[in-house]
Order: sequence, then structure tokens, then C-alpha cells
Amino acid sequence: MAEDQRVRLATGVSLPYVTWGDPSGTPVVLLHPWAESMRCFDRLFPLLPESVYALAMDQRGHGDADKPEDGYALTDFADDVEAFIDAMGLTSAVLLGSSSGGYVAQQVAAACPHCVNGLVLVGSPRSLLGRPPFMDEVDQLTDPVDRAWVRRSLTWFPLHHEVPNWYLEERVDDGARIPAHVWRDTLTGLTTALPPTEVAQVTAPALIIWGDRDELLSRREQEALRAAMPNSRLIVYEATGHLVLWEQPERVAADLMDFLVAYPGPAGD
Repeated sequence: MAEDQRVRLATGVSLPYVTWGDPSGTPVVLLHPWAESMRCFDRLFPLLPESVYALAMDQRGHGDADKPEDGYALTDFADDVEAFIDAMGLTSAVLLGSSSGGYVAQQVAAACPHCVNGLVLVGSPRSLLGRPPFMDEVDQLTDPVDRAWVRRSLTWFPLHHEVPNWYLEERVDDGARIPAHVWRDTLTGLTTALPPTEVAQVTAPALIIWGDRDELLSRREQEALRAAMPNSRLIVYEATGHLVLWEQPERVAADLMDFLVAYPGPAGD
């Protein structure tokens, strides 16, 4: 994996990114969820072959990216992804999004279909409209965000597979580095946005991966997401919760590779 680099996007945000694999390979942009960072893919990167050119960035407000006072709507995150693809000299890419990162990926596919060759949505919602049960806690956050609270927040999503302690501590690090207003404003942006598949039809090939013990996203919701995208299919991971990437990176990597073999690539290829 290349060392962290930094880029200033056309949207005005400066952020770090990391790459893995052969730049001439199939480009896959990895999108982390709310309250995490690009380091959530640390266990996925080594599982990918050199034929995949994987790129991950810290999204605005997260990790070492710029943390502006405003600009945390779903469309702001999607605009950054489009600008990142362009800044990397790519015309398009497959987008793999974990949890709300998959919601951002859907928004990119809805707004900029020529940017997206395919979607891999890992524990991702069809809609986030509403007020989640943990929003009251987030609304009460103050700076600096308490590390002990971040650690407790990990229990919102029960784990059903063993996850290395170092990886969990990295996620605590991620959360503790995020300013309180970014926690709040990003969650508000996600939960007030119109679902991307209701804004425009997403026609890109899509793989939906869902854990059958996900207490946040129901099977019915995932079937609705599949129905909303005409060129998609759903894979169910048994005995897996919402944090699919945390619990089963090996299987996610294998299913990503199967998807890349099957997907048709950019128009004209």
C-alpha cells in the first residue's frame, strides 16, 4: 500500500488518500461510513490482488481531511467523491461503500452515472430518512468528543464474528478525532436527504451485501434497495450484523472480485 498522499479537490476540501495495487488495474474507490476513516479498509486492502487499483480517502470532517464548519449534506459528500475521481485522473470507477458510505455511493451513481462503473454496497441503506435511536446522544456531544463514549457507541451495532482489538481501537481513534459538530451535521445530512434511488434511477451494476443479523437494516429494506436498482443482486451473509466489513473482510474481498469479473465495465469497453 502506498503511503498516504494528499489532494485538494475542486470542491475546496483537502483530504488524504491511500492507494493499493496496479494503477493500470480496475479502479475501485472505497468509501468509509459516518464516524470512521479510510483506515476501516486496513483489513480489506491486503486481500485484494494487484489487478485491483483500490483508492480510499478520508471524507470531509473525518480522519485527517479538512473539517469545515458546514457542508455535510449527502450531496456534499457525493460531490467530493466525483471530484476525487477526477483528481485521480480517472474517468469512472467501481464504488464500494460500507454502511453510510454505500449511501454516498448511491448518491454519486444517481447524480453522476457516467462516473460509476458499478456499486458494491456493504451493509448499506436504501433510505436513512428519520431519527435513529442514538441521535439524542449525538446531539449532546461536545468537544473534545469523549473517547470512552466513542467506545460505548461501538455497541450500537452488535458483532457476531471476532474482530481484532487493534481494529476496534482504530475505530475508537476515528471517532474521537471527529469534532462534535461533524458527528451531528453528518448524521443530520444523512437522515434528512432524499434517498438517492428516489431521486434518479440507478442503472449501474450493483452488488448488495447484507448481514442477516443486522438490527439497523431489515431484509425488507434490502429487498427494496435491490428492487430500486434494475441491475442489482443481493447476497445475504448468515450470522453477520450491520458491520459486515468489520466482521467478514475476507468474504467481502472475494465477492468484490467475483463482481469485478462479471461487471461489464465502462460503456464502449
